[in-house]
Parts: sequence; C-alpha cells; structure tokens
Amino acid sequence: MPWKLVTEFTFDSAHVIVGYDGPCGRLHGHTYRVKMELQSEKLRPSAHVKRGIMVADFKTLKWAKKDVEKGGLDHAYLNDLLGDDTTAEVIVQHLYRKTLERIRENLPEGDDGSDLKLKVTLWETPESYCEYWE
Repeated sequence: MPWKLVTEFTFDSAHVIVGYDGPCGRLHGHTYRVKMELQSEKLRPSAHVKRGIMVADFKTLKWAKKDVEKGGLDHAYLNDLLGDDTTAEVIVQHLYRKTLERIRENLPEGDDGSDLKLKVTLWETPESYCEYWE
C-alpha cells in the first residue's frame, strides 16, 4: 500500500459492563485513546475537497472525538449507545464499523473502496489496549 494515514485522539466516556463481577460492573469512566490507521492504494476526494488528493479526511477518522450530542462518543454513556456489552473489544469494533461507514459515504460514485484497509486500536487504560481490523 503506497499510503498510510494515521491519527490518534482521545475521548471521555462512562460505562458499566453488565454482569461483570467486580469494579467494572459498577458505573465508571475512562479517557479512551484511539489510533486509526487507514491504508489505500490511491488518493481520493473527500467531503471537504473534491480533488483526489487524500486517503481520507482526518475529520472523518476523528468523528468519535466529537461530543455525543454532535454524533461522537465524547462524554457519552456507552451503554445507551452499545447496550450491555461495552468491553474494549465491543467498543473498538463499533469504532471500526462506524469509521468505515463514514469513509464509504464519501467515496466517489463507482469506487467501492476495496483497496482500503482500516485498523483501529483502543486504549482503555495507558497499559491496556485492543486492536480490530478485518
């Protein structure tokens, strides 16, 4: 892959892992750190520039950093968005799927994005993280 776009950001959210026998079964919060890595074989236009000069717009990759009332995950109660299962594994998969959905919304007509490869890493604490890709 000739291009690899990488960005990192944080967001703060609360959650409960329903049925967890221990502290994580009580309401608590995290400052989640996210790393998005998007590889592409070609450059494309974005929602903000119509020429094919980007892998994707950084804004598209950083959507989750927005306040929950603006469509992101910052200051969200994750159980309201994801249900009872709010482990790092479930959250990182959600980030992956929503990010790919947003990227595909901006692809030019006839471009299926089959060359795009996304990998998302989510740190729940400074020492513990989960990665997701397909």
